[in-house]
Amino acid sequence: MCAATPNTSTLPREATPGHHVSPSDIAVGVIIGRSSEFFDFFVFAIASVIVFPQRYFSFVDPLSATLWSFAVFALAFLARPLGTAFFTVIDRNYGKSVKLTLALLILGTSTVGMGLIPSYDQVGGISIAVLCLLRIGQGFALGGAWDGLPSLLNMNAPEGRRGLYVMVPQLGAPVGLIVASLLFAYLLSNMSQADFLNWGWRYPFFVAFAINVVALFARLRIVVTPEYTEAFQNHELEPTSFRAAFKTEGETILAGAFVPLASFALFHMVTVFPLSWIYLYTNETLTSFLLIESLAAAFGFVAIILSGVLADRIGHRKLLFRGAVAIAIFSLIAPLLLAGNQLGEAIYMIVGFILLGLSFGQSSGAVASLFQPQRRYTGSAIVSDFAWLFGAGFAPLAALALAAWLGLPAAGLYLLSGAVCTMVALWFARQLRLRVS
Repeated sequence: MCAATPNTSTLPREATPGHHVSPSDIAVGVIIGRSSEFFDFFVFAIASVIVFPQRYFSFVDPLSATLWSFAVFALAFLARPLGTAFFTVIDRNYGKSVKLTLALLILGTSTVGMGLIPSYDQVGGISIAVLCLLRIGQGFALGGAWDGLPSLLNMNAPEGRRGLYVMVPQLGAPVGLIVASLLFAYLLSNMSQADFLNWGWRYPFFVAFAINVVALFARLRIVVTPEYTEAFQNHELEPTSFRAAFKTEGETILAGAFVPLASFALFHMVTVFPLSWIYLYTNETLTSFLLIESLAAAFGFVAIILSGVLADRIGHRKLLFRGAVAIAIFSLIAPLLLAGNQLGEAIYMIVGFILLGLSFGQSSGAVASLFQPQRRYTGSAIVSDFAWLFGAGFAPLAALALAAWLGLPAAGLYLLSGAVCTMVALWFARQLRLRVS
């Protein structure tokens, strides 16, 4: 009998070093994916201020309730590195399509589940326990949502335009915030307070699930094609073990986790924290502030694009350092603006988002070039996890606690500390680069 001819359609394609991957296609997948993730992020963040304290922590005063709510908010950032470790194993053994599908299924289920939890008054502490469990599920799933497309986009960027391509994933943040803020503003302005707290607040969580499904198919359409599988292999963007990554790239991971601290601290100082301060300590309506936040986020969107142009001219590390200096100066002025009238709040938000866009736009690409190619895929995922944990996970809790107990200027000092950490981390990253070269 003749030997059976293998079915070549099921065999992996050979890597073709000269194969070209369209940066525009990668950019579409990146923006859709990051926008969906940030929409989930901001839906929970906004609800942490205007919904959860009243529904799940009604047994304490409003400030304490909001602080407890922010503690639950932080759980996702603690769970995210565990999710990355777990889904890296899935990726290595079963591929990116299985990993992404499973991760976004867990993320969507956790998000929808939050919209179905009864209040504390109905079931007691069980409601808090379920909320915590689902928040951990969100963070765990986000650890598996890393698809490697930002790294692939960075490595396919034309010469002299890398800064412009590096900023593309960061556009998802203002897009997600604008959509989430406008959705909550619409519900608040068209419903009574009682109806909103009883059932209206649930809609954004259901919308988040629908957006996740769309994002999943958009990303799978790109990631699982032979051309992109080949491109990942050509660029050595394959997952490696956590142990190997930390053993060979431990210093780079440490530097990468602290480089974006200024932008991540500012991230919450212009999104979650001011919303909680306005809600707790002023008579301003939530709808008006959410509209101000949406407008400021639009300025942030433009500033992120501008960061790409500036980074290609002066270098992203120099831009990040100057951004950290500007954030440090802003930290001393910001409390005075936020303590003023609506005009002061608007200036605080717009200036803050412009500074955020200029620094946040380049934060993800600041240390990627330091990784060895075979460690870049997993190293970038780990850096992202720890950067969000150190720089953002406890930021709303810390900023609100400091402002409430020591006065609003204390929140500015918290932002200042983040700027100083970024300056030190950038110096350390430069020393690593000199050592590698």
